[in-house]
Amino acid sequence: MTELSDLPIRDDFSGLSPYGAPQLDVPIQLNVNENNFGIPAEVARDIAASVASVIEGVNRYPDREFTQLRSSLAAFLGQGLQPEQVWAANGSNEVIQQFLQVFAGPGRTLLGFTPSYSMYPLYARGTFTTWVSEPRAADFTLRASDAVAAVEREQPDVVVLARPNNPTGTALGLDVIEAVYQAAPGMVLVDEAYQEFSRLPSAIELLPGRPRLAVSRTMSKAFAFAGIRLGYLLADPAVADALRLVRLPYHLSTITQAAAVAALRHAPAMLANVDAIIQQRDRIIRELPALGYTPYPSESNFVFFGGVADPHRTFTALVDRGIIIRDVGIPHTLRVTAGTAEETTAFLTALAEVPNN
Repeated sequence: MTELSDLPIRDDFSGLSPYGAPQLDVPIQLNVNENNFGIPAEVARDIAASVASVIEGVNRYPDREFTQLRSSLAAFLGQGLQPEQVWAANGSNEVIQQFLQVFAGPGRTLLGFTPSYSMYPLYARGTFTTWVSEPRAADFTLRASDAVAAVEREQPDVVVLARPNNPTGTALGLDVIEAVYQAAPGMVLVDEAYQEFSRLPSAIELLPGRPRLAVSRTMSKAFAFAGIRLGYLLADPAVADALRLVRLPYHLSTITQAAAVAALRHAPAMLANVDAIIQQRDRIIRELPALGYTPYPSESNFVFFGGVADPHRTFTALVDRGIIIRDVGIPHTLRVTAGTAEETTAFLTALAEVPNN
């Protein structure tokens, strides 16, 4: 059988493994930061009806400019946003990839602050961009002075800032973004995939007067829409124009657009479980110390915790008990998604049974 290594792939992909969390069929899945509450039944029915209403027209290509979706997103977000400031794609992963295709590339650099989302260096490699990482503080925070020093030293073409940070859940103040933007010679991308779970205001409010700033968001997490794959970006209209240079033809399907527009009609109902998720997140943070673990502050829908003697052994022991969480490869740490109250109880009970020495 032909192996990957037998194929004439690019030299810089040699020896690499594809990105992806383990997919295991276990009763309690707390590993990829999904919204485990799901979609309310009445909303699901309306979304299904909206999708059904466009099926007969799928012999035609979708609206290339996803006009209704952009208007719906702008109206949902408010803050004076106009539809021409909105871009959307198949998940925020595609949004960020398109962003780098335009503003990064050969001979250009992407600066990030690690540990952070593990896809950032993969985006860089895929777009022939040089990835430059700067370490965060020991508690995974990022001070404005440290970020500015890195920007001034590296002079990157693009800076990416995850807020809240993944996998640590760490908050990032708007003052850091403002300082980085002031120092950066190029584009600044703020990745707000988990913003709905944060107590801090969105970086969207910094957009006016900052044409080199962009904010990416997703409907996968708070909206419980991970399977639909809808991410979006807010920026100066010129940035959206730039992304048109690299988008694939008709990149957002008619079905995706119809489902997303319908979901946005029910935004309050779709987001009704955010507070419940935050409650479970905070509960995990409160109860982990009694089990001998050290949780880090989190502004997201997950908890990153240290004090794990053997992460792989603990991960496996939890899987044996029907619970999957995430080993992100940082020594002596694991990450767990905040799920329902019942799932949290099951996780904490199982973790208490696992030896940690």
